[in-house]
Amino acid sequence: MESLPTAILVPPGRAMAAGSRLAVAFLAIGLAVPFVVASRLSPEPGGLATHQQLGLPPCTARVWFGIRCPACGMTTAWAHFVRGRWDRSLNCNTGGFLLACLASLSVAVFAVAAWVARWPSVRVQSYLAYGVIATGGVTLADWMVRLAWF
Repeated sequence: MESLPTAILVPPGRAMAAGSRLAVAFLAIGLAVPFVVASRLSPEPGGLATHQQLGLPPCTARVWFGIRCPACGMTTAWAHFVRGRWDRSLNCNTGGFLLACLASLSVAVFAVAAWVARWPSVRVQSYLAYGVIATGGVTLADWMVRLAWF
């Protein structure tokens, strides 16, 4: 697999400066926060509206147009993901499930990088970047399928 352009990747194996190490540690912590939040929410049985437990309003697309948006079901997917109910997570929002998988992996990669004070390999950085792109594509494809058949 060809890697991403090197201009956007950090040289692997190089020692991190103290500021970079702290930033990567905070990035790992920041990516872990949604898992803590999701663990405090009860997944809605219908697969939608779990985010309203956070005091957020109903989905604007559902209110205005009566259709799901690409993010509909994502919070519920994460709430199921943290409970190990991956089949339900996939059913609520496939992109949300993949995003939770990617975030889990990213937390581990960034935590290790901060711990050992070394940047991950170009291959790992590329996989994470391609994972973000693929997750976005899957989210849009899942949304289009749900609009057409549900």
